[in-house]
Formats: sequence, C-alpha cells, structure tokens
Amino acid sequence: MEFFALIQSIVLGLVQGFTEFLPISSTGHLIIAGDLLGYTGEQAKTFEICIQLGSILAVCWVYRQRLLRVATSMTREAGARQFVINLIVGVLPAAVVGLLLHKLIKQYLFSPVVVALSLIVGGLIIFLVERKQRAPRITAVEQMGVVDALKVGCAQVFALIPGTSRSGATIIGGMLFGISRQAATEFSFFLAIPTMFLATGYDIYKSWGEMGQPDLVFFAVGFVTAFFSSLVAIRGLLHYVAHHNFTIFAWYRVAFGALSLLYFLHQATP
Repeated sequence: MEFFALIQSIVLGLVQGFTEFLPISSTGHLIIAGDLLGYTGEQAKTFEICIQLGSILAVCWVYRQRLLRVATSMTREAGARQFVINLIVGVLPAAVVGLLLHKLIKQYLFSPVVVALSLIVGGLIIFLVERKQRAPRITAVEQMGVVDALKVGCAQVFALIPGTSRSGATIIGGMLFGISRQAATEFSFFLAIPTMFLATGYDIYKSWGEMGQPDLVFFAVGFVTAFFSSLVAIRGLLHYVAHHNFTIFAWYRVAFGALSLLYFLHQATP
C-alpha cells in the first residue's frame, strides 16, 4: 500500500472513531474528509461503512461484561429478555427503511452539500431540545419499554440522511421522548450494535465483488484505527454527559456545517 493511501486510511479511521458516537455525524465528516483527501466514489462509500465495524466492536468491548451477562441470563431473567426485545424493536424501523431505500440514499444523498445542510439543521434541533428539556421520566436503560424503544428506533430513521448523525438522532430523540441524557446515550450505544452490524454486513455483501486484495489492506488499517479511536470517544462521551448538555455539539454542527456549505458551494461555482 502506498504511503499516501496509508495516511488516507489512518486519517479516515480517526475521523470515524472520534465522530461515530458524538452527535456530530461520522458519515458526514467522512464524506467531507474523503472529498478533501480525494478519496471518493463507490469504493469510498463502502470503506466508510466497513470501518464502522471497528467502532461497533469498540462498543462491544466497553460493554462486554454487560452484554455477556444479558446473553447468559436471557432464559431466566425478564429484564435481560426485555433488553434484547427493546434492541430488536429499536433497530427495525431503520433496517426496513434502509433496506428499501439503500440504493437511492447512496446515489442521491451521499454528497457534501446534503451533509452540510443536515449538520446545520441537526444543530438547530439540538439547541431546541436542550432549551425545552424537562425532567425525564426514564433515568436508566432498564426502565425502557417496547414503546420507548420503538420511538427511539423511529428517530434513528432520520440518521439514514448523511450528516444527521445516528447517535445524535437516537440520543436527542430519546430525550424528546422523556429519556434522560445518560440513559439515551447508553441506549444509543447499545442500539448501534445491531444497527451497524446489519448495515455493514449488507454493504459488504453488496460490494464484495468490487474489493480486491489491496483494498482489504486499506480497509484493515482504517478498521484498526477506528476501533482504538472509538474506545477513546465512547469513554469520553460517557464522562461528558454525566456533567454537561449537548449545546457545545450544536454550536459545532452549525459552525462546521456552515463552513462546509460555503466551501463546497464555492467549489461548485464555475
């Protein structure tokens, strides 16, 4: 693998890892970073989704004890069964819509301008939700029912629009539905596991014929980089939400989205 390709893979892996679980859109940042690095096209879209697997394995590692406890106690504990049911219900809306509109989304929405606009709109929504935030009725993931999980799952559908942010849609959506910031953040992490495994597996299946041996090395470097940077981001966000709100991310989204929009509109001007 050439040196510049190695740098591309590392930079994109870092972008993926540090933005996947923050409410600022990893896909949006990857599209913009890829454009700046000159790494675009169908293979770039596949790479962006594949390295998400590194991020989701980082979540599995952070919560490995809890996930193992749920897996080994499902047959005898109602709480563990409810947790699994909630994840299944939560992932269904985005899975169904994503499956039906997969080609259209990749064809028409994976563009820097769409990302920039989504970043701005998402930032404004975070401002609004934080301003009107009330005392939550649910303060722990264990208190969530099927209806709560379905509501968060429906909010996750909006994350199919690049630049919206999957974590942002689920966390802010959860807060809108009366779930505390901490509980919504944790459920967003757990919901990411089946959601991202399904999205990654489906895209790899659809794109396998396009990936040669050199591509696999490129993907592997990005995957490993995304894994370790995601570990840092997950632990950092869990600590952050215990003491702060998401207003800083709203400001970042609006500022970064506006600058990105100006940049790409200027680029498109003859």
